[in-house]
Amino acid sequence: MTDTTLSAPSNGYGRVFAVREFRAVFAAHLLSLLGVVVAEIALSVLVYDLTGSPLLSALAFALGFLPYVVGGTLLAGVADRFPARRVLVLCDLVCAACVLPMTLPGAHIAVLLALRCALAVVSPVFAGTRMATLADILGDGDLFVLGRSLLRIVSQGALLAGYGVGGVLLTVVSPRHALLITVVTFCASAGLLRFGTRRRPARAASGGNALVTDSLKGARQVLADRRVRVLLFLFWVPPMFAVVPEALAAPYADELGAGSVGLGLLMCALPVGTIAGELWAGARLRPAARERIALPLVCATLLPYVGYALRPGLPVSLLLLFLSGAGSAYTLGLDQWFVRAVPEGLRGRAMTLLTAGLMTIQGVGMALAGVAAQFAGVAWTVAGAGVVGAACCALLAAEARRTGGEGAARPNTKTGLTTM
Repeated sequence: MTDTTLSAPSNGYGRVFAVREFRAVFAAHLLSLLGVVVAEIALSVLVYDLTGSPLLSALAFALGFLPYVVGGTLLAGVADRFPARRVLVLCDLVCAACVLPMTLPGAHIAVLLALRCALAVVSPVFAGTRMATLADILGDGDLFVLGRSLLRIVSQGALLAGYGVGGVLLTVVSPRHALLITVVTFCASAGLLRFGTRRRPARAASGGNALVTDSLKGARQVLADRRVRVLLFLFWVPPMFAVVPEALAAPYADELGAGSVGLGLLMCALPVGTIAGELWAGARLRPAARERIALPLVCATLLPYVGYALRPGLPVSLLLLFLSGAGSAYTLGLDQWFVRAVPEGLRGRAMTLLTAGLMTIQGVGMALAGVAAQFAGVAWTVAGAGVVGAACCALLAAEARRTGGEGAARPNTKTGLTTM
């Protein structure tokens, strides 16, 4: 007898696009992504043109990741204490205002880098608020999971196509003119969100606390909940190890003698696998099946990296990366558990914290990969990431099973938090 909850398809992504407000959010997401990708490439090229320094050019790119933890912890309270639509529109307009001075011919290099930091501080607030808004628009059930999946798929697609499109764009226009396109995309995204989504009240009052105090208090409340805490780590830990092959793709392609084409393929294999895995799980599996396979997949998703110890050639390496990416379909199950576990009044802060932690931990993973490769070599570093990462995931999966099974944490009806 077959398990119909596993084999029978769900109604798929079409139901999500039937929701008018989601269509507006989805289109705004596309425009914001376009703006971010173009800004990253154009600013990096502009800084290099102005300074001739590869270090400063790379720093302009890296600054897109480092300040996430600041915005995600100190400003997370914005996501809950103000109406979500207002926050989203204001974040887009702030981003446009940060990019506009970059287009001025006299902008100093220090100003360019400071404005890049400001963009990165705003980004987690925007992403966390948008994630919480999806739950308002789509509910906290299967539609929310599919909506989140679609936004992730678009983001992965940007890794495949966005930088190529941005590179082609810079052959036609100057970096400063490309940055003007970014200003337009952020403003267009703000317009879509303002007129395409409904105004909803704030989820939580400030309680008289200052914004930073409220944000830090919310972070403590979120992290104090055992169930939410383990789910956050399940979101954060696998990507910390998953980025290792990406961070070391250039030296690995050099070891294989694969050239620039091989490097491009190595950079694409993981996101292609991620898109394939999410599309399959979202379109073919029912919600119960996605939840059932989430923990087995999270334990297995990094295991293909162990194959790097055998120093395979390019085709096998691409297959290993594709399989690892496909395993990230576990995120659909985690999304359902997370939105179910977080109280509505903390939802914006929890999702902002999730976003900030995810970006920060990937930066840490890339840095550690570089350090490890100096001593162990590229192949052994990737294989080691597979072993250590899979072990960490297995421990987290066991803890998630304990907190999610019978006798697990129960919601406190007064505070909305779980108690043990």
